[in-house]
Amino acid sequence: MPVGSATNGTMPVMDSKDDTQYEPAEGAPHPASLSLFEDRSGTEEADGSGSSGDADEAAEAAKGAGRRKRRTRRVLIWSLVALLLVAGGCAGAVYWTADHYASSVDRIPDAFPTVPESAQPKPVPHSGMTFLLVGLDARSDVATTGTDAKAPAWKVGAARSDTMMLLHISADRKSASVVSIARDTWVDIPGHGKAKINAAYSWGGPALMIETVQNLTNIRIDHIAVIDWNGFRSLTDAVGGVDITIPKTIEARGDARQWDAGAHHMDGQEALLYVRERHGLPNGDLDRTKRQQNFLRALMKQTLSSGTLSSPGRLGGLLQNVGDVVSVDSKLSNTDLYDLGWSLRGLRADDVRFMNAPFGGFDTISGQSVVLMDKAAATPLWEAMRNDRMDQYFAEHRTTSDTLGENVR
Repeated sequence: MPVGSATNGTMPVMDSKDDTQYEPAEGAPHPASLSLFEDRSGTEEADGSGSSGDADEAAEAAKGAGRRKRRTRRVLIWSLVALLLVAGGCAGAVYWTADHYASSVDRIPDAFPTVPESAQPKPVPHSGMTFLLVGLDARSDVATTGTDAKAPAWKVGAARSDTMMLLHISADRKSASVVSIARDTWVDIPGHGKAKINAAYSWGGPALMIETVQNLTNIRIDHIAVIDWNGFRSLTDAVGGVDITIPKTIEARGDARQWDAGAHHMDGQEALLYVRERHGLPNGDLDRTKRQQNFLRALMKQTLSSGTLSSPGRLGGLLQNVGDVVSVDSKLSNTDLYDLGWSLRGLRADDVRFMNAPFGGFDTISGQSVVLMDKAAATPLWEAMRNDRMDQYFAEHRTTSDTLGENVR
């Protein structure tokens, strides 16, 4: 941590007994503040003279733009993705309120499999960090009651997971990758045989979900985050809405609404309809997962916009809503969130790439409509993620239909 140290999830504090650790040497510049409202980029003139003579207006404007750019870089990175990383990034930026906001994120106990280590994928040293992101529609009653009350993240048989994504953060923290696994993907679920992958969460909660995904991918899961799609309504409103473009009009079908082609500035309610849509889309769940990815990408861009960063009200609303949207495993402490956020301070929205797990076709098994994964195509993907070579993978698979492009239905 750049400001003191923290243990047991407490706030980092300055150690007044060790002045040399925190005070700059005489004549050295002061360390950059983490404040949202203070620019520590320096006051000297661009030529280094420090004189106060008449300055060229263009040079002053350029310098001001540079200061704003540097301040934006240092303040708030993108969201978990968007969201989990918002929790960390904001904690790093606003350290005096970090403990409050990090503590508002619920922890999930007993989230990991209890099977022997020998039965789990071996961790690969220096290979980055991999999260399993699980999206639910049933965690919150915000959409129906307008309250912030939350139900438990998992209750036996209560609900199947709606969304599954693997988030891999590179070891150098310069890039991140998100791979969605369709909820109807036909897989082996330990102790239950073949079934749709979302049944794992219903039958055994986070631990069985992690074990199932680990067996499918041979990737060791470092952490899990459970996301409440209902909560994204208030989160979207907190950043002032998101801009999403519909490339082609999709006509209404059944309960599905019509989506007109063109640019849409969506508030929280419309964004929630957008990520939940399935029946009106040509490829059902496959198109819906791309919509969810597209929404997260738009949310990241809006979070990093000057309008969000420069508005204390918007930023405060964003932080206050984090705890209503995401829960993480109990191994991820407040200090871990601080450290993660700080390590990601250089990450940009364009550094995060999205794709679906390789699609192998639709099928009907035991009367159920299922999604088949293309195992041959998935093998190099999982290997790249396991060994932290996702940059190379995306460079080699730029044209695959599984990757998220700019035109999302």
